[in-house]
Amino acid sequence: MIKTFAIICFIAMYAVMVIKTEWRTWTAMAVAALFIVFGVLPAGSIFSAVDWNVLLMISGTMILVDYFIESKMPNRIADILLDKSKNVMWVAVFMSLFSGAVSAFIDNVATVLMIAPVGLAICRKLKINPVPMLLSIAVSSNLQGAATLVGDTTSIMLGAYAKMDFTNFFWMNGRLGIFFAVELGALATVPVIMFLFRHDTQPVHCDERTTVTDYFPSVMLLGVVAALILASFIPNKPEITNGLICCIFAVITAVRHLLCTHRADGFQHAMGQFDYQTVLMLISIFIVIGGLEQVGVIDDLSGVIASFGKDNLFLLYTVIVWGSVLISAFIDNIPYVATMLPVIRAVSLSMGMDPYLLYFGLLTGATLGGNLTPVGASANIAATGILKKEGYEVSFQDFMRIGVPFTLTAVTVGYLFLWLVWR
Repeated sequence: MIKTFAIICFIAMYAVMVIKTEWRTWTAMAVAALFIVFGVLPAGSIFSAVDWNVLLMISGTMILVDYFIESKMPNRIADILLDKSKNVMWVAVFMSLFSGAVSAFIDNVATVLMIAPVGLAICRKLKINPVPMLLSIAVSSNLQGAATLVGDTTSIMLGAYAKMDFTNFFWMNGRLGIFFAVELGALATVPVIMFLFRHDTQPVHCDERTTVTDYFPSVMLLGVVAALILASFIPNKPEITNGLICCIFAVITAVRHLLCTHRADGFQHAMGQFDYQTVLMLISIFIVIGGLEQVGVIDDLSGVIASFGKDNLFLLYTVIVWGSVLISAFIDNIPYVATMLPVIRAVSLSMGMDPYLLYFGLLTGATLGGNLTPVGASANIAATGILKKEGYEVSFQDFMRIGVPFTLTAVTVGYLFLWLVWR
């Protein structure tokens, strides 16, 4: 009875998240509360069900990124890229690659917020429709978020769950990691972008240079990446090490700003931009997933998937990758990945194999699948929201014109690469 109740609540939560994306935080919190009240997850297991390392990493990075954006360093870098562009088509290519490169180390939504204003300024100057440019930036940021441990919430979740460090995304167990699958997929999308912008041959140039107001946030952001890399070599480190690193660098940046300016408005602004809803939603989802594990739903699901694969690894891998693409096109990939990680681990154990091929396949499909629709990823929602403020409505057709070929190309390349390297 309790298992049936948990499944019904979980399905209802997903349904509301798809239909009413603005309610997703409150929906997750409500279902988490129901799980606790009705004993799906015992009160004593609540604290252990929450992945505090993930929450600390996200929280620290959010604060640090706000100072980085305020320093105007992203716009200065974009100016350099503009000087290298011959026309609008190459601006679209460089902006997409640039947003992807930034997103490999910074949250996807933050990347879109950093790069989108530059794209809008270019489009206003040339008097062209900014929709294709901003959507290209959004889908590129989603793609590259899976390249490193710190690039996306789902990557952070995988790293924490599978006990992977920063370098494991590049090289693991003597094999190339998911970073190279993502980068090959990104390079494969360049011809797609060139084809989509083939008629945009207007010349472009940069008349004014953006002045960087403070280089310290950029140094600290690079410091976070370096510290995470160094920490990955420390054996038997506490599970919250990466989270503490991100928070420490964020606090140092905030304190330094306060001491240098003698004003607290910078910290207040950073906290004002802090995404409390995402943190609350993650806590709630961890509780919900913990409840599902407690009543045996995860084990049941893993059995279904294992039987579907029928001990055929290629079939199972294919189902996980492309099934994740389809599911993530309409459902937030954070709760989906949180649900599937323990499932994949159980399936791998039942088949007597290492889970990393399936882990990487899950991350590839779930991260890139969000690019199929405008509601499939937070970065897409942010980009369409910016366009709406500018007076441009983005239809499903508009988005899918870019999202579908981009996604199919990138996923196919990553899917084949991972199979050839990790089978």
